[in-house]
Amino acid sequence: MKNLTIKRCAAVFAACTVLAAALPYSGAPVIAAGNIISNSTFESGTTGWGTYKESGGKCSLGTEDGQLALTVSNVGKLNYAVQVFYDIVPLYQNGVYRLKYDISSSEPRFIEGMIQQNGGTYQAYTWKGLQLTTEPQTVDYEFTMEKETDIMAKLVFNCGIQEKYEGELPEHTIYIDNVSLELVDDSNVDYASSRPYAPSINVDQVGYRTDGRKKAVFRDVTDQTEFKVVNADTKEAVFTGKLENRTENKRADETNWTGDFSSVSEAGKYYISCEGLDDSYTFEIGDKVYSNLIDDSVRMLYLQRCGVKIEDKDFGHDACHTDMATVYGTNEKIDVSGGWHDAGDYGRYVVPAAKAVADLLYAYEAAPELYSDDIGIPESGNGTPDILDEARFELEWMMKMQTADGGAYHKVSCANFPAYVMPTKETAELIVTPVSSTATADLCASMALAAEFYEKYDKDFAKKCMDAADKAWVWLEANPNFLFKNPADIVTGEYGDKTDKDERYWAAVQMYRATGDEKYLSGVSRAVTGLDWSTVGDYGNIALLTMKNADKESEAYKAAYENAVSAVEKQAKSLLSTSGASPYGEAISMYNWGSNMTIANGGIILALAGKLTGEQSYYDAAQAQLNYLLGVNPCGTCFVSGYGTVSPENPHHRPSMAVGHAMKGMLAGGVNQNLEDSAAKAYCQDQPAAKCYVDNSESYSTNEITIYWNSPLTYLLSLTENTGSGEQQQSTTTTTTAATTTTTTTTTTIATSEVGEEASLYGDANCDGAVDMGDAVLIMQSLANPNKYGVNGSDEHRITSKGLANADVSDRGDGVTTGDAQAIQAYLLHMIEKLPR
Repeated sequence: MKNLTIKRCAAVFAACTVLAAALPYSGAPVIAAGNIISNSTFESGTTGWGTYKESGGKCSLGTEDGQLALTVSNVGKLNYAVQVFYDIVPLYQNGVYRLKYDISSSEPRFIEGMIQQNGGTYQAYTWKGLQLTTEPQTVDYEFTMEKETDIMAKLVFNCGIQEKYEGELPEHTIYIDNVSLELVDDSNVDYASSRPYAPSINVDQVGYRTDGRKKAVFRDVTDQTEFKVVNADTKEAVFTGKLENRTENKRADETNWTGDFSSVSEAGKYYISCEGLDDSYTFEIGDKVYSNLIDDSVRMLYLQRCGVKIEDKDFGHDACHTDMATVYGTNEKIDVSGGWHDAGDYGRYVVPAAKAVADLLYAYEAAPELYSDDIGIPESGNGTPDILDEARFELEWMMKMQTADGGAYHKVSCANFPAYVMPTKETAELIVTPVSSTATADLCASMALAAEFYEKYDKDFAKKCMDAADKAWVWLEANPNFLFKNPADIVTGEYGDKTDKDERYWAAVQMYRATGDEKYLSGVSRAVTGLDWSTVGDYGNIALLTMKNADKESEAYKAAYENAVSAVEKQAKSLLSTSGASPYGEAISMYNWGSNMTIANGGIILALAGKLTGEQSYYDAAQAQLNYLLGVNPCGTCFVSGYGTVSPENPHHRPSMAVGHAMKGMLAGGVNQNLEDSAAKAYCQDQPAAKCYVDNSESYSTNEITIYWNSPLTYLLSLTENTGSGEQQQSTTTTTTAATTTTTTTTTTIATSEVGEEASLYGDANCDGAVDMGDAVLIMQSLANPNKYGVNGSDEHRITSKGLANADVSDRGDGVTTGDAQAIQAYLLHMIEKLPR
């Protein structure tokens, strides 16, 4: 029996080793001789190759007899309705290339083979029309890259309908083999560096509040020991400080020092100087240093409005998406005009809308003095703060998404993403997708919240909000679980979820806050956490923690309140620890899609903990999250467009792409170590995790924008107002100076879990209550294929945040790695006695 167990473990370990070999290579891109196509003979399956389908195209990809096999079951309605492609193909201007491959088809037909731009105009750099037969033919030719260098081009075969040649076809298979692309002559190529300038001194490029904690982060230090704060107008040094806290920052692959200059409080413009290093970017110190940023973070939402005419000299347009929308699977058409375009495309979604509305309303509650009635929207000057006017615009659209029985349609969009055009140019049919319990619970919660805020300004609207909340609650009680998945023929954002427990928790608590009726707390046994669109439990906690008219003698309220306090403080302690371990102060240890939202959300929790405990360290850490977003980060970038010295100029945002420059006041998604788009793969494959960001309009996984990434920025700006002490806090980090080379330095510890998670059973990566080989396999799957099995992956059995915390058993401080899977296997084989080892 024991031998059988060992054999099973060995077999699984071998499988894990194969998975590990599938991890993406992180070296520099090939730019010289040799085959650029890494999987050219398909001995590694379909690795590196993919398919694209739209407009009715259907296909599947595999291998057959050592060849790539694309089975086309429907050619669709466009020549590119079915594509098979290879990313990434770097092409350098004036380079001479040789492209060669063998190709055939089980059904004679015409296709197109090309290397093309991966986005933009999708221009072809080389193109061949191919008449395929059942006999393999070899395509072999040279071409010169005449266009500007494009290191993220892709090799594409268009296998959709070709009406000029044959029209529709029966199901068939196209075979491709022995693919090679070689740079045969680079004598006229100029290999200019594509890396952006990396400042040696990183500061908050927008500025610092006069009474706040002020810190700069240094790199490229040799033997320097001090820095100076210089008045930008007079060029006089106003402060001299010591370089401290030498840290080997593995996530950024650099050695960092910090410099604290909190005592500089006089308003003005400054920069940091340090001998031998370039001066920092200029920043401002002042009491209202973030005022314009706050206004623009909200006005950006006005510019995202749908269904109405927008007045703006750059981004103005006539009313868009005004047609009636079709309810999916029916002939019914309804009016769902209005609301905000969700992101860089023009879909509108109830789930993220609810998060954005909640952030805005709670931002106003936290610091109403920050929000004026004159930011330049149509409602400015009407006596209602513009932030409430803007939130109302979204709420009114959400009401249109509610059905007669109280449920909420999940989203409205076209079937496919539009081209890079202004919203008025997207004229395809609008489709309203089915009702979901997550959308309904989110609508219930946000409407109940809104009823409270608009009572002062418009009692009739407040009543409409409450009526909508009541209807939604009735639907929720009648429908215990009604989750959403995209219909197969709709490819726009899904915003799907595995559970609606957190949405229901928020709805219950928000209904209790709105009505005072304890019946809503009857099903609330514990606090739920999360501030993302998919995990919204903390909005329920915020509702309890900021409730003004609670019955404090109520046992139900006291229990719910205490649970909420415990949940927030537990998260905050973990966030504080993570923030303190990084020289840049970010309270995350893994950089996933939308990391800037996660950082802003973490700042919100930290600031709330500061209000609960009165501990300045929480406020300072919350401010550090804001500083990171505005420039104190390894990328040396202020992630809000139009602010700071270096900010996103090429966001994945269709209006910005159509106009030719970035809309002001948008928070980019930020660093994403998973390289989930072609631009990120091309530009970041040799970068450390903390620097995987590219200001490229094709990098939707790092440089897109959304309404619900802007909204937590607004909320964080409110919560950090009037919270700075300007005093140096005790740090648990080992402090050294550059001159004290014998002192032990601090090494960054990389945690593995998402915000607030702690291990419950070390080794139990799949959270099934036991430690077995399935846990080792899931760890390896999450590393080999993060898009599917990572914490934000598509598979329902992906690793969770709790699973990540449980999985970090190797105790090496490097996060979840193959070593953790090996440790679990060693434990199961009794080679080690316990976990963590």
